[in-house]
Amino acid sequence: MRPPGRRDVPTARPALLLLLLSLLGAPRGVGAGVGAPAELRVRVRLPDGQVTEESLQADSDADSISLDLRKPDGTLITFVADFKKDVKIFRALILGELEKGQSQFQALCFVTRLHHNEIIPSEAMAKLRQRNPRAVRQAEEVRSPDQLHMDIAVNFSQGALLSPHLHNVCAEALDTIYTRQEDVLYWLERGVDSSVFEPVPKTSEQVELPHCGQAGDRGKPCACRYSLSLAWYPCMLKYCHSRDRPTPYKCGIRSCQKSYSFDFYVPQRQLCLWDEDP
Repeated sequence: MRPPGRRDVPTARPALLLLLLSLLGAPRGVGAGVGAPAELRVRVRLPDGQVTEESLQADSDADSISLDLRKPDGTLITFVADFKKDVKIFRALILGELEKGQSQFQALCFVTRLHHNEIIPSEAMAKLRQRNPRAVRQAEEVRSPDQLHMDIAVNFSQGALLSPHLHNVCAEALDTIYTRQEDVLYWLERGVDSSVFEPVPKTSEQVELPHCGQAGDRGKPCACRYSLSLAWYPCMLKYCHSRDRPTPYKCGIRSCQKSYSFDFYVPQRQLCLWDEDP
């Protein structure tokens, strides 16, 4: 699923793709634990029908999971679930449109609260094995999409207080790390220092901002929307019953697909060009 109005980036940009791949490297959302994280590579079908490869890593020591995929237009998506801190992180590295004066790539990070029933535990993920690596997987369940209003900025220099993974995952997104006020209140109650969070333009001002797709001047602020999809991830454990066992036992996983749309403030429309076309 590509962002609304996003033009396909020509494939003749191997240098930019190599740059982004080098920035991504091995999935960097996990790996803080002493042992090497368990990795699973899966071929998956995207909502638009195209096929790509996902890399899933689980680190049971750090109690975290990461998912990485590269979309056909070159965008690199990373998702991290930090179970210890109740944090999930979404990062997008978007190829810039050089003909429109953009830099080589643009990075966005969105941080929200993690509910533990959203994805299987890290220990269970670490035990998954790929029986048929050539198979193309399609999610068994399409979960309802989330539309999230990101009205708080995250201070990158203090980000480790929220999650130790934030520094690695969002290093390229220094000034574009966003979260929601309702999630901030939850983390503050759990003892996260308030210095992690910074205000963005007041909600009343942001409501009045034009949508970036309707803003006339590229140098003026507007309300931007970015959409992404996790095409395939293990969202639930399956349990089986047997006459030989008195209690149900784990016997597999259920896979899900879920889409997210993030609305957030940008100081100039030039930073939201994917959202400018009808």
